[in-house]
Parts: sequence; C-alpha cells; structure tokens
Amino acid sequence: ISYHIMAGSGSSMICSFLLFTVILSLEEMYRGKLASTELFTIVGGFISSLIFVMLLTFIGNFQETLGMKTGWGAVLLAEVVALIAAGTVHRVCISTCFLFSAALLYEINKLSGMALAKNETKTKRH
Repeated sequence: ISYHIMAGSGSSMICSFLLFTVILSLEEMYRGKLASTELFTIVGGFISSLIFVMLLTFIGNFQETLGMKTGWGAVLLAEVVALIAAGTVHRVCISTCFLFSAALLYEINKLSGMALAKNETKTKRH
C-alpha cells in the first residue's frame, strides 16, 4: 500500500512541477498583454494563484515522499513565490492573486477534509 501512495505522490509531484513551470513561463511571456487592461490584470492574478496551487502541490508531495508533514511553511513559501510572479506582471495582480489564492486554499482544504473523512470511513469498515 505504501508503494502505491509513493507512486501517486511522485507522479503528482512531477506533474505539478511541470505545470508550475509552464504556467509561470506563459505568464512571463504574456505579461505585457496581462497588464494591458483591468480585466487582464485580474486574469493575471488568477493565473498567479494557479502558480500558487501548483507549487503548493509540488512542495506537499515532496514533503510527503520525505515522510514530513506539510504545514503552513509550505503555504507561505508557495504564496510568496506566486505573489512575486504576480508582481512582475502588475501591482494589481498581487492583490488579486492573494484573494484568488485564499479562495483556492479554502477549497483545497475543504476537499482534503472530505477525502480524509471518506478514507477514514473506508478504514473503519474493514
């Protein structure tokens, strides 16, 4: 069973790192366009929040493969990197990135709690 978990963490870690790299690269390539209008600066903030999610997934899976527990340090590190990336596009992207990241973190936490509760009920049955 632990091998299956490790394989899932490893492939998720690689995929999230690749997506992090692609999203960050595309955001930097199109930062002029993203800074051109108000709507695009909001979109730039959302794209930066996706960078946050991908980096948080990568860090969490990396720590899981090392046998460490993921805490608020991973969240803060991923958020700082995402906010710096947002700042390279436009100042408004920083605030919208923070707001979108907070909303996405809330949803991720909710989904994580639901998955954990579902897993615990399966464990209690067997």
